[in-house]
Amino acid sequence: MVFQRFNLFQHRTALGNVMEGQLRVLGRSKAQAEARAVEALTKVGLSHKLRSYPMHLSGGEQQRVGIARALAMDPDIILFDEPTSSLDPEMVGEVLEIIHQLASEKMTMIVVTHEMGFARQTADRVYFLCEGVVGEEGTPQQIFEEPRNDQLKSFIKAILR
Repeated sequence: MVFQRFNLFQHRTALGNVMEGQLRVLGRSKAQAEARAVEALTKVGLSHKLRSYPMHLSGGEQQRVGIARALAMDPDIILFDEPTSSLDPEMVGEVLEIIHQLASEKMTMIVVTHEMGFARQTADRVYFLCEGVVGEEGTPQQIFEEPRNDQLKSFIKAILR
C-alpha cells in the first residue's frame, strides 16, 4: 500500500525505509534487502537520494520512496490511497508518471484518486464511488463519455467545465 501521507520513518534514510519491510516481513538478508531497495529507488528516480532522510526530501520524493517501499515487497497488487493529495501541484506530475509507467508494465493497481484526467488516461476500469457504494463502473470511455448514474453525470459535468 502507498499511503497519501507517506508514513516514512523519519529516523531512517530513503534506503532504510525501503529495506525495513523486507527485513522484518519478508525475512530477507540485509544484502538482499539493500539490493532490492536500491533497485526500487532507482526505478522511481531516486538513486541519488539513497542516504537522504525524509526531512531532506520534497513531498514528491517522499511519495516516490513510499512507492519504492511498496515495489520492493514484490507485490501482486498495489493500493494507492490518494497518492497525490499531500503534494504541491508541481510534484503531482512526477508521482503520476511513475504510476502510469507501472500501469504500462502491467502492474495491477487500485488507485483511489481525484485526478480524473489521469484516471481517464491510465485506468483499464473506473469505479465511481458515491455515498460509500459503487455508483457506476466501466471503462474510462464509458464512465467519462457515457455515464448513466445521475450523480456521476453531475460530477463529470462539474470537472469538465
